[in-house]
Amino acid sequence: MTRRYLQTLWIFTLCVLACFSQVDAGQPNVILIFADDQGYGDLSCFGSETINTPHIDRLAKEGRKFTNFMVASPVCTPSRAALMTGCYPKRVGMHQHVLFPTSKKGLNPREHTIANHLKGQGYATACFGKWHLGYQPEVLPRAHGFDTYFGIPYSNDMNYPDNKEKPKGGPDGMDELWADPESTLTKWKTPLIEDEEIIELPVDQRTITRRYTQKAIDFITENKAKPFFVYLPHSMPHIPLYVPDDVRNPDPLYAYINTIEHIDSEVGRLLDTLDDLNLADNTYVLYTTDNGPWLRFKHHGGTAGPLRDGKGTTFEGGQRVPCVLRGPGVPAGSVCHELTGTIDVLPTLAALVGGVLPSQHRIDGVDMSPLWHGKKEASSREEFLYYSSHGVLEGIRQGPWKLLVKLPRQNRNTREPKAAEVLLFNLEEDLGEQENLA
Repeated sequence: MTRRYLQTLWIFTLCVLACFSQVDAGQPNVILIFADDQGYGDLSCFGSETINTPHIDRLAKEGRKFTNFMVASPVCTPSRAALMTGCYPKRVGMHQHVLFPTSKKGLNPREHTIANHLKGQGYATACFGKWHLGYQPEVLPRAHGFDTYFGIPYSNDMNYPDNKEKPKGGPDGMDELWADPESTLTKWKTPLIEDEEIIELPVDQRTITRRYTQKAIDFITENKAKPFFVYLPHSMPHIPLYVPDDVRNPDPLYAYINTIEHIDSEVGRLLDTLDDLNLADNTYVLYTTDNGPWLRFKHHGGTAGPLRDGKGTTFEGGQRVPCVLRGPGVPAGSVCHELTGTIDVLPTLAALVGGVLPSQHRIDGVDMSPLWHGKKEASSREEFLYYSSHGVLEGIRQGPWKLLVKLPRQNRNTREPKAAEVLLFNLEEDLGEQENLA
């Protein structure tokens, strides 16, 4: 070979390697923090005057706040199925209320999830927290594209199947629990799972938020040289509320405030880790929650702020949730009032990281990356469907107009019977849904 030929070959090789390096460097990391039962009014950046959340507020200040962000169900399991798959829960068979420890079903592993998609694009994937899409090993996170899992497989108030003893419920029972958390931990008998094995029974819920975060920090540190996806679905602030002893305010009236502020401090630890590893500029961090607040638990259950009602209802307080996003290309200090939601996260991330969504899996979400990045041409969803906690289609929204057709039912928060109703609201003029125009 001539020397000129070798030089040309070497230059060509360097160019190819440079191209691959640019592709790798361009893939953003993704951290998705999903709280449990947190109300629209439970962050200081969303108007709370009693809860101080400086680290989540930092995400809003350095990124974008979404005021019109919807979840696809007002309860846990179907909401989480929609987030993972980009589908209304009924499309993936996860619409009939929530799963329990004795439930024999779960999200079908054939469904295409966020983790499946990102793993296919070379991402390291992890889930640390509440899963609630099936307890059997065949439907736990590693069957859905996650490399590793650590968490409580369902709600933290659910017992392991062989346990029949439960603490007293309602606000009074939660007050007793908060005043003496150690004595009630064993009554819940809630398992902690790593991958598919129970490693702690009962789990010490006092430290669970901190342990989820530490697992996420360790995973990020171990995978800092490659793109990663961390799904961090906190078990809190679903009742029963727990925080570490070193940060606990013993007054039950401050239980919910204490819990949210502890979650916020753990978000701060995550953000510090990204800063220390020089990953912040290339990492999307999205914070939101699965549904609105559980109002019947009063000071253990949060507030929906200006919205009507809460968890378990198709009023805005049940399905409109706080959301903040920081990441590459997201305009700092911006506010988005356009309609979007959790079912849009999968197609949006697919547009940002590459790869084609499988055509055999029809989804309901749409790519909202222009909205994430504050583009002038960005538009909101054309419509949104409201499904009840048991999967019944109760309403539709188009633009500012929201129509609800409610069958006879029981109010989840007050337990009072309710007659059938037809309700029409203009949400631009009546966000609190107080004036029925039907």
